[in-house]
Amino acid sequence: MAQKRHALKLPMIEIQQLTKVFDTRPAVDQVTFTVRPGEVLGFLGPNGAGKSTTMKMLTGFLPPTSGGARICGHEVTEDPIAAQRCIGYLPEGAPLYPDMTPASLLQFVSQARSMERAHARQRTDEVVALVGIESVMKQRIDTLSKGFKRRVGLAAAILHDPQVLILDEPTDGLDPNQKEEVRKLIRSMAQDKVIVLSTHILEEVEAVCTRAIIISEGRVLFDGTPAELRARSTTHGAVALHLAGTQADAASKALNGLAEVERVEVLAGDPDEDLVRLRAYGAGEAPLLQPITDLARNKNWDVRHLSVERGSLDEVFRTITTQTGAQK
Repeated sequence: MAQKRHALKLPMIEIQQLTKVFDTRPAVDQVTFTVRPGEVLGFLGPNGAGKSTTMKMLTGFLPPTSGGARICGHEVTEDPIAAQRCIGYLPEGAPLYPDMTPASLLQFVSQARSMERAHARQRTDEVVALVGIESVMKQRIDTLSKGFKRRVGLAAAILHDPQVLILDEPTDGLDPNQKEEVRKLIRSMAQDKVIVLSTHILEEVEAVCTRAIIISEGRVLFDGTPAELRARSTTHGAVALHLAGTQADAASKALNGLAEVERVEVLAGDPDEDLVRLRAYGAGEAPLLQPITDLARNKNWDVRHLSVERGSLDEVFRTITTQTGAQK
């Protein structure tokens, strides 16, 4: 049993110096990382960063210029069939056969995957219920909404219960309810699989991912948890106050007098209510909330709102992806 638990911790995805050059431009430039069971990896980057190219090489759809990738111990370029047996892949846009029905598509996929007939029927029933497409199984795919098409594509990707699931922009274009349904499904499958989720939607990273990699111009610039990513924001841990405009100047001076405060920023407030917003930045690692709360109480300020800023993922993303040649 101990040996089995140890084996489960081994990486299911291993990428070493993976590179793809088109003409003379590297679309992917020496990308290296591993992913272990239970991880949901958010693969982030601006348009043209190399996300889809990396995934196409990882799944064997595109040969690398140099470097390599292993899926569940199988080298993708040397043993692509064995590697692809371990993979469920949902490409960007979820391309499907429009003249098929979901039922006929899943039957085709089960045959292409050489699944035994009884197991294919059982697994189809499970997957159809899991992604919620029972009501459209006999409709032509070209008549389905974008949300249902995405679910059908996901059903096809997970039909053979793959150990590695690679999803390229799985919620792009879906409405908020559809996005949440797909995210719940991803979370439910994450315990015993490796899931790689390519996206440019930063809220998706916090919603479903345990880890994030940011790629730009083909190079990895960040690799860490979503919390570590947010902690890079300049406003992370800052304290925001909304208080009466007549108290703003005095409050700003008093806040600057605290040892825990490095600086105070005066922001636009609500002129209709004569409110001003202040943001206090910390001088070190010490928490700001308690000393600022104590100061406001002692000074009898008319504070309407007081909160600790979480930080902006958008700001961090822009900062990281605009740093030329940066490498974590």
